[in-house]
This record gives sequence, C-alpha cells and structure tokens, in this order.
Amino acid sequence: MFQTLFLQASTSGSGGYSSFIMLGGMVVIFYLFFIRPQQKKQKETKKFIEAIAKGDQVVTVGGIHGKVISVEESTVTLDVDRGNKLVIEKSSVSLDASKKYAPATK
Repeated sequence: MFQTLFLQASTSGSGGYSSFIMLGGMVVIFYLFFIRPQQKKQKETKKFIEAIAKGDQVVTVGGIHGKVISVEESTVTLDVDRGNKLVIEKSSVSLDASKKYAPATK
C-alpha cells in the first residue's frame, strides 16, 4: 500500500513545469486583453483633455453638452445654452461632440 502511495507522489511532481507555463500564459493574455488597452485609452484621454481649445463642442461625464468659451490650467468654461455658463474641471470632459455629431457633408 505504501509503495502505491509513493509511486503516485513521484508521478504527480512531473507536471510542475507545465503549470508554470500555463500561469505565464495566463499573465500574458491578461496583459494583452486588459492592461494594455486600458493604458492606451488613458493616454488618448489625457491627450484629448490637454488639446481642448476654445470653440470645441464637448460633452461632460454628466452628459452636459456645451461649447468651450475659455480654458484655464485645470478648468473649462462652457456655454451651455443662450449665454448660460458653467465652470467645470478639465477631467470631467468626456468626449468631443463636434467630431461625433458633425453634420454630414454631401
């Protein structure tokens, strides 16, 4: 009986390298599908926020649409509707509405 247990114990140890290879493969796949795209999106968002200029049509994280009147170091002033102005943080600007909602030219 002990001989059977020792034989089983010795054969189960040979799969150690394959488990390390599988673990390494999972780490690579996790990086390629989750971490890398997120880093790319963060870079694009940072670049967009730095490039906000007067006259851009933008949408905030809260869904407010407006036209940029002025840009300071960390804030943006939006003209929302008929002269109503909002001062918001640059980080709360979500996307450029002038590119997304641009009228189609024929």
